[in-house]
Amino acid sequence: MNFHSLIEKQREFFQQGNTRSPEFRVLMLRKLQDSIRSNEGLFNNAMKKDMNKCPSEVYMTEIGMVLEELSFHIRHLSKWVRDKRVPTPLAQFPAKSFVSPEPYGVTLIMAPWNYPIQLCLVPLIGAISAGCTAVVKPSAYAPATSHAIAWVLKTIYPEEYIAVVEGGRDQNTALLEEKYDYIFFTGSPAVGRLVMESAAKNLTPVTLELGGKSPVIVDKTADLMLAAKRIAFGKVLNAGQTCVAPDYLFVHRDVKDKFIIFYKLELAMFFPGDTVQDMNTIINEKHYFRVTRLLDSGKIVEGGNTDRRRKFVEPTLLDEVKLDSPIMQEEIFGPILPMITYENIEECIDYIVKQPKPLALYLFTKNAEVEKQVLNKCSFGGGCINDTIIHLATSHMGFGGVGNSGMGSYHGKKSFDTFTHYRSIVKKANWLDIPIRYRPYSKRNDKLMRFFLK
Repeated sequence: MNFHSLIEKQREFFQQGNTRSPEFRVLMLRKLQDSIRSNEGLFNNAMKKDMNKCPSEVYMTEIGMVLEELSFHIRHLSKWVRDKRVPTPLAQFPAKSFVSPEPYGVTLIMAPWNYPIQLCLVPLIGAISAGCTAVVKPSAYAPATSHAIAWVLKTIYPEEYIAVVEGGRDQNTALLEEKYDYIFFTGSPAVGRLVMESAAKNLTPVTLELGGKSPVIVDKTADLMLAAKRIAFGKVLNAGQTCVAPDYLFVHRDVKDKFIIFYKLELAMFFPGDTVQDMNTIINEKHYFRVTRLLDSGKIVEGGNTDRRRKFVEPTLLDEVKLDSPIMQEEIFGPILPMITYENIEECIDYIVKQPKPLALYLFTKNAEVEKQVLNKCSFGGGCINDTIIHLATSHMGFGGVGNSGMGSYHGKKSFDTFTHYRSIVKKANWLDIPIRYRPYSKRNDKLMRFFLK
């Protein structure tokens, strides 16, 4: 499959300057905003079909976040696109210096299946806002939602501006053979390495939004009932198929038994009458079997039921989990929470810093010294103190990983920055030309140079 002609059409469209004006960019953002609002039912039906996602969760984690991001960009774009004046060194007098934002150009956005709307359209908002064109590749693992995204984007944008390519591995491979000005990828570290390898052939800059095993620590000073509720929320959301889901729990030995009681209670409150019919299912059989095999990694103290027909895994809490067990060797991406007890916070820190850097870390404590220790010693993409997940639900902070969990960040202004190259420009006056930088060098010029540059 050859996408070369499509990329060339986008390159020509971009080089003609069609995407440059702020008015054009805002108009394109408003078109997307209007279309998403009018097609909420289409997205709800698609996500129900792909993973049994209920409308409330679709809005909270997908559509609502996209609309919030769109509103933020529309409000602030006129300020972001302006040249920014900066001081000029005295040695360069007379001149003025400014930083000029320039769109990268033709971009590729590769989205995953777990939040197929949000993780496809939020990066696209950044590309549109920055003045780029984009080839968008939704995930084939969520086919109904992929079709919905393709239909919506094709109805509002010409393909020489925004194009959607559906399909699986063959399409991914063929797309990565082309040359882009920027690549934005969200997915697993394993595939992220392949994307980076392909990008390196053309020295194409990349953003990699990956994942990893995000730890949770509950110390003995934590508000246990609230901690259990917020950890359960983070683990049940999207059936645990979240890149920043709490992956494993360090809980202080003194409060473990109480935490178990509260966690069970909160799950019962989430699903009154033991009904879990509107909870997300696992995306496909391959992942269903992978997740269910991890149930043998410890003692089940809550949940553990599965339904192969529906690809459903009940929210589960595991005790007596060893650090070398299978569930501790891979990102779970399911509603299973393994517990490890500890006595000293240094045990948790020592383990975490020896692992690949996670995308998120969550700490539940009222102890300021413990908070300081964890934040100073552990490296991770982002996180929360006394909550989970919510740090990504804002346009005022960047979201991204570090090390094995990714590179680069986006959301809000960071999305605009990601798809923008900032040119540093000096505009020199012609009415005066200070000669000290020119040959032949002299002691006098050297003395003046030392005066200006020190």
